[in-house]
Amino acid sequence: MGCSILLLASVVSTLGGLVFGYELGIISGALLQLKVEFRLSCLQQEALVSSLLIGALLASVVGGCLIDRHGRRNSILLSNVLILIGSLVLLINAYPALVVGRIIVGFAMSVSSMSCCIFVSEMVTPDRRGFLVTLYEAGITVGILTAYAINYILSDSKTGWRQMFGLAVVPTLIQLFAIWFLPSSTEDSSTRDSSQANRDLMSTVENQEANDSKVSSSKENKKVQYDSMYLFQRKDNMRTRTVIGLGLVLFQQFTGQPSVLFYASTIFHSVGFQSNASAVLASVGLGLVKVIATLTSMVFSDRAGRRPLLISGCAIMALCLTTIGLLSGRSLMNPKRPCNSDDFATNRTTLSHLNVGNLSVFDTPLDENHTLLSNGTQDLGGEVVDIVREKLLDSALGTSANNHATVVNWIILLCMMAVVSAYSVGFGPSLYIHSKMSLES
Repeated sequence: MGCSILLLASVVSTLGGLVFGYELGIISGALLQLKVEFRLSCLQQEALVSSLLIGALLASVVGGCLIDRHGRRNSILLSNVLILIGSLVLLINAYPALVVGRIIVGFAMSVSSMSCCIFVSEMVTPDRRGFLVTLYEAGITVGILTAYAINYILSDSKTGWRQMFGLAVVPTLIQLFAIWFLPSSTEDSSTRDSSQANRDLMSTVENQEANDSKVSSSKENKKVQYDSMYLFQRKDNMRTRTVIGLGLVLFQQFTGQPSVLFYASTIFHSVGFQSNASAVLASVGLGLVKVIATLTSMVFSDRAGRRPLLISGCAIMALCLTTIGLLSGRSLMNPKRPCNSDDFATNRTTLSHLNVGNLSVFDTPLDENHTLLSNGTQDLGGEVVDIVREKLLDSALGTSANNHATVVNWIILLCMMAVVSAYSVGFGPSLYIHSKMSLES
């Protein structure tokens, strides 16, 4: 029974992280198709992307009460149902439906992330809890990589965004099926309490009195633990520890790395990747780097220590972000990919250089055109020669400038991947820090 519970808990933890990461990364490639199909403006694109965070914000406000009242298992089941509903809403061919669907999915993701790790940790012994939390963290990065891979596979499909959103149903159904066979946390804790009571009955009278005193003291400690004001008191250095924990959560968002996951394909478009497929393929490389960095941090977090990894990761991120800021002005941006969705090209011929004096041929009356052209033939011929010479000179200088800008773009790309890797190495193990602080408090 213990092995089956551990296996199911591992599946639930991994799939919870997988769905979380998939929903984070899938908008990167879907946005390229949505902005063309729905002619989305900059504001509409930003609203569509950030609607996921709006749902997560709402869940962070009411999610705690929801989990405490209905339990971790029921909260995960509710999040699975909401993800299924949100995925179906996202298939509707309307922009308001997309926003509403993303809000529903964001709400479900936040509830799942809050309850999943706590629930699976209660299913196993304390020595296996770190392993399950590790699986959840790994599932997030694998989910992001999977989302980028699906984006690349469906990048040439006209309605590929429907399949991108719809495929989130598969891991959600598997998690729903797996968690259905797991006992609730209340049932599991009651079973452990009864086992502990039987062991206590077998002890001697002297030990029983000692255990009673320990139980009473532990109850008092539990009352203090669940007091929210205790987190801001000087006792046990809780105020400093709370500030550090909140600071890690806030500043890891202020780094901007989560936004890179949302706009990865759009960012790669802006630095010179012309087609959707090439930009999404670069995003796949970014996701692969994130997976490797996360797995590396999990292996060495206990050996090297979480604090050195956090400090080194922040230092690398600061250096790379500074480099990107300094080189961004010299990069070769792609002018054919504006924020607005008008990607279609309009063939126009500009003849502003075909002027005689200060008047264009098309600005003069019809009976004067022959005279103007005949009088300005030699001047026009000279201007054409000068223009050709200038174009050749500009082409020679432009080739060197483009090569320099291309090198700068690759440096920016490598720095961006370094930022993602450093974030995974530095802030990836921070989840263990939060867990340790919560246990010690």
